[in-house]
Formats: sequence, structure tokens, C-alpha cells
Amino acid sequence: MLVKKQYDVVVIGAGPGGLAAAIDAKKAGADDVLVVERDVELGGILLQCIHNGFGLQTFQEDLPGPEYAQRYINEARSLGVEFLLDTMVMDVTSQRKLYLSSRDFGYLEVDALAIVLAMGCRERTRAQVRIPGYRPNGVFTAGTAQRWVNVEGYMPGNNFVILGSGDIGMIMARRLTFEGAHVERVLEIQSYLSGLSRNYVQCLDDWDISLQLQHTIKKIIGKDRVEAIESVAVDDKWNYIPGTEEIIPCDTLLLSVGLIPENELSKKAGVALDPVTGGPYVDEHFQTNIPGIFAAGNVVHVYDLVDYVSMAGGEAGKSAAEFALAEKDRAARYIPLVPGMNVRYIVPHKLDKKALERGDISLQMRVTRPIEEDVWMEVRGETNSIVRRSERYVRPGEMVTIVLKPRMAAEVEKAGRLTVDIYPKSEA
Repeated sequence: MLVKKQYDVVVIGAGPGGLAAAIDAKKAGADDVLVVERDVELGGILLQCIHNGFGLQTFQEDLPGPEYAQRYINEARSLGVEFLLDTMVMDVTSQRKLYLSSRDFGYLEVDALAIVLAMGCRERTRAQVRIPGYRPNGVFTAGTAQRWVNVEGYMPGNNFVILGSGDIGMIMARRLTFEGAHVERVLEIQSYLSGLSRNYVQCLDDWDISLQLQHTIKKIIGKDRVEAIESVAVDDKWNYIPGTEEIIPCDTLLLSVGLIPENELSKKAGVALDPVTGGPYVDEHFQTNIPGIFAAGNVVHVYDLVDYVSMAGGEAGKSAAEFALAEKDRAARYIPLVPGMNVRYIVPHKLDKKALERGDISLQMRVTRPIEEDVWMEVRGETNSIVRRSERYVRPGEMVTIVLKPRMAAEVEKAGRLTVDIYPKSEA
């Protein structure tokens, strides 16, 4: 694969939102679409979600996560979407420039006419919920345990307590039970379920796994390995209720205590974030406050169904393609003005091809060195001279001007660029 210097649309992230964005960007007319993914495989978190429940909205089928992802991967490849895997996006600017670090290609700089942020979200950790106790082995986020069991083939423990009734935690309660582990109970600090009701029914209730609402962990017990946790009931303000403490023996604690949109790159690009969701402010086309930078999926706010992530990604990709095509049309309207012999700069720097239809255009410039004899000032296209006029002399301290007339419009429109030269008549 040859990495281009510029793409119509660059998508950051190859999860369900990113794949849908790339596909719909292609379908909307974007020629060059690149997906950058830090993992070595496409599909994002779906690859470890081997349970079913995916695709009911999108495909009207009940699919496991990897199959749902594979359908999007196949379509993206068939449309000619390009992929950079095992590649980190180090920085994104508001001018839509990306700085990448790739194992295969090294350090890369890529320009995009439009960008879709689809980095997804990450799990809250023990440090973010401030659970007291030593730091023993056996404390994991539910997503980490999910990957170990479903992808790597490792069991993180035998006797589990799960803190938080998020969907991944409830799903892992059932999954661990399938693998022969014992899940003592699920604790939830809120007075209500955090995840989907269907996951409570299918993953906890159907398997006789206890859920205790308005309970949390007061302390982790164990120094080298988790030995037990001390649970406690809380009131409506999350204050501990004295006398409700209980020691629950276990060797592993899973945390399913919420997800955080991944927006470090968004911040670098100057994208404004909503303090409530943790994701970018977006309009109805999923465009952020930075023109040409779009965001969709769990990077904006945490969804409950992957189908909705894909729908949002598709809309963002379509909108990004439309923005990129408009940018290309706008760029095609303009002709660059290039300083040639003895010209330091030219103002304006570029010229609208249709501008001469509205009247004269003055090109103003300064020379790089004085010429104290008769000179020619010449504007030319790639192969022909468009206008030439004479001056008695030119000096760097004095601005000089040459005027383009409406009668020259046809020749100007044909030119890919205009070069201005200033040189002695004796050298003509």
C-alpha cells in the first residue's frame, strides 16, 4: 500500500462507527478514504463481543459481534477503502493535518479534506472510582476480562464479584458462569440498573446471579491477590450506611463502572467538548465546531446498541464526503499565483477562475532585487504568455502592479497556475 499525502476523508478508528463512516463516505462520492486504526485488526471492540444481540436494527438479524463487524469490513474493502493498521495518530490539527506513527511506514504526515473522529470510548478504572485498599492482583475492568476470556483464552479468576451493572459487566457475569467460574454477586451504587434490561434478564436473572442495588465496595481485602471485598449499602447521596458492611470472599473483582469517550485527539484539534457527555458538540450532520472535522459513535456519547453507532457513523461519513467534495470544487475554482524570476511575493496568492468576468484584477508584488534598467513584467500560464508590460526600473522598496483584464479570462481559466516574472529587457 502506498500512503498518499492527501485523502478526501480520513477516519480515525476502525470500530463499528469508523467502518460505517468510511463506507458511507465512499458511497457519497469520496474517492480517497483512509481508515487509521491503532490495533492490528479491524472491528474494534466487536471482536471480543462473541455474544449475540447485534444487528437487530441494521440487518434485522441477531448476530454475534465479530460477524456484525465482518459484514462492514467486507463492504469497506469491496468499495476500495484503504486501511492503515497498527498505526497511532499522534496529533490532529484544526487544519485537518494528521501526524501518524506506523510500524510499517514509520512517521507520516497526511492531509485530509475532512476527518471523522471515531475513536470510541474506554472503561473507567479503579483509580477513577477511588476504591480503598492495597493494589493486589485480581482487579480488572470488565472489558479487559472479556478480551482475555473471549480472544486470548485466559480465565482471570475463579470466584468473582462485579462492581457496576453496566452491560459489559452483566454480560461477563453470564460468560464467566459458562466457563465454570462462580459469580457471587453484582453490586450497583445507583438505585437503578445501569445497563439494558434485557441484559439483566438474560445474564443475571436467568442464571440466578444476585444484583444488589445501592451497594458499593468499601474496601478491597488482600495484598498480593484479592482475597475478599467489603461491601456496604449507601443512601441516596452515596453515603455509607453504618452496620450494612459485609465481607464477600472472592479472588477477582471486575469493574463495570462506566465508559468515557476517547477525546484526547479531539482536544488537540481544538474540538469543543460537552462536559456532560465528555464528547464533542456536534450538529445534525455530526460536524464539530471545527469545519471539516466530524465525530460519531461512542466518541460523541456512549450508545447502548451498536446499530445506533453504525447509523451515526454512516451519517458522519456521508457528511464528511460532502464537505470534502465541496472543498475540492472550491479548490478547483482557484488558480495559484506563483512568484517567478525576481518576484518575492504576489497578492492575491490565488485567483478565482471566474473573477475576471466581474472586472479588472490587480496583481501587486515586490521584487527580490533592484533592476535599474527597462524591465518586462510578465504573467504566463504553463505554455503561453497572458500579459506583459514594461517598467523603467524596479526596486524592492517600491510595490509594482500588473493588471489582468476581462479579455484575458479564457486564457486564465485554461491555466493550471499563473507565474509572474520580472526581468531586464536585455535578457528577453
